[in-house]
Amino acid sequence: MTIDTVHAGAAGAWQLGDLTVNRMGLGAMRLTANADGSPSDRDRAVAVLRRAVELGVNHIDTAAFYFSPLRSANELINRALWPYPEDLVIVTKVGPGKDPSGQWLPAARPDQLRGQVEENLRQLGRDHLDVVNLRVHGPEPLSEHFGALAELRDAGLIRHLGVSAVRPHQVTEARAIAPVVCVQNSYGLGYRRQHDELIRDCAAHGTAFVPFFSLVTSGREAGATGEEHPEVLAVAREHGVTAAQVRLAWTLARGPNVLAIPGTGDPAHLEQNVAAAALRLSPADLARLDAV
Repeated sequence: MTIDTVHAGAAGAWQLGDLTVNRMGLGAMRLTANADGSPSDRDRAVAVLRRAVELGVNHIDTAAFYFSPLRSANELINRALWPYPEDLVIVTKVGPGKDPSGQWLPAARPDQLRGQVEENLRQLGRDHLDVVNLRVHGPEPLSEHFGALAELRDAGLIRHLGVSAVRPHQVTEARAIAPVVCVQNSYGLGYRRQHDELIRDCAAHGTAFVPFFSLVTSGREAGATGEEHPEVLAVAREHGVTAAQVRLAWTLARGPNVLAIPGTGDPAHLEQNVAAAALRLSPADLARLDAV
């Protein structure tokens, strides 16, 4: 079976608060650099963003710390898509930061988050941010940081809030402070399946679960660069699609609240990723893939 539809809406939509997004989106991190670490081609990155919108992508995930020596994801988005389409939802994240050389800085204190939000606003050319995820690492309480973002939401700088790289108890902690519209954690076929229960919890609360690294193979965080599992390859051959498309279709099949944000700086890969929104895996396919 081949995929006939290439449109991000083929997998349906979900609500991030009062914002409707197609479940197939785009991650902006890979727009800034090539696989070898060299800066990406600016015109090509701009073309990918514009083509994504043409294909129905209205959910773009980014961050001010997505940059290479010559490219900034936020500024590429600004250049490619401003004035922004009315239905476009740009989701960014704060907490981590990098210095101009690209070295990671200590995680931001609560009183430093406003500066990070304002930097995203400046780079994107916006007067408010649609969704801001608080990215955390470790099991420590997040109430002070999330509370600081809730104050910025009340001030009109942020429309909705989410959390990223969190444990289930931290999601509960955040919900006690302000509504959480999305949870963004690393997750994929054969990778971090301990988040299955969190996906179900998010669904029960009307919260989107947004996996990053959903295309990882044996290369893990390096992306789809390692050796692919034979079962994934077999299902791909039977459907006449790529292994990456199978992984994306599996991700979307985890629940109606699961959104995909595969990243790419390649126009051909973009179209393949978006086409995966129309790929339907059978119960037998999904049972085979569960063994991965």
